Amino acid sequence: MTAPGAPRLVRGGLVLLDPRTDTVLRVVPLQYNPDSVTRTFQVRGAGAEAGARAEALRLTGPPAQTITLDAELDATDAMERGDRLVGDVGLHAQLAVLEGLVSPSSATVLRAAELLAAGGIEIAPTPAPLTLFVWSRQRILPVRVTELSIVEEAFDTALNPIRAKVHLGLRVSTVNDVGVTSRAGSYAMAQHQRLERLAARQPGGTLGQLGIERLT
Repeated sequence: MTAPGAPRLVRGGLVLLDPRTDTVLRVVPLQYNPDSVTRTFQVRGAGAEAGARAEALRLTGPPAQTITLDAELDATDAMERGDRLVGDVGLHAQLAVLEGLVSPSSATVLRAAELLAAGGIEIAPTPAPLTLFVWSRQRILPVRVTELSIVEEAFDTALNPIRAKVHLGLRVSTVNDVGVTSRAGSYAMAQHQRLERLAARQPGGTLGQLGIERLT
C-alpha cells in the first residue's frame, strides 16, 4: 500500500510503435526499476582513419550507443492479490512479451514459408515494431534489442516461473542508422536536441577550478 504523500513512482520500460503510423502497440513497463543502467559510447570520428590528419577533430556522426540493464520480475505480490493470470501461468506471460521483442511474429514466419513453398521469395520482410526505451521524460530513445537473457529463480507447484532476472542489451538507433526523415530518425533527432538543451542549462566551470590561470 502506498503511503500518503509518497512520490509517484515513474517506471522505465519499452514502448512498441507501428513504424508507419506511430500508433502505440504495447507498453512494457519494468516491474521494478533496475539499480543501474550502463551506457557505452563508441565515438564516430574521422581522426582514426589513415591520412585524415586534417579531419582529426571532426565528428562524423552521433556515437554508437549501447545500453544494458538488469531487471527483476516477481509474482509474489500479484499472487497474494489473487491475480488470475499470474495464478494460472506465473511470469510466463510477462516473459513471453520480452521474448517477442527478439522474435518475428508467427504470421511473418508462416507467410515466408508459404511464399517459399510456392516458389516465391519475400523481398522485404514486414517491418518490426519500432521500439523506444523510455527512462523518464529526458530519455526517450529508439532502440533495437540485441541481447536478452532470462534467469528463472523460483517456480510454483505447476513449474510456472514466479521470480526471474532479465538482462537486456539495447543498441540505440541514430540518424546514421535510420536517417532523419524516418519515424525512428525523428525520435533520434528529438533526443539529440533534448541533450543539447540539457547541456545548455548546465553552467560551465572556470580555469581556476582546474588550478590554472591560463592555458599557455
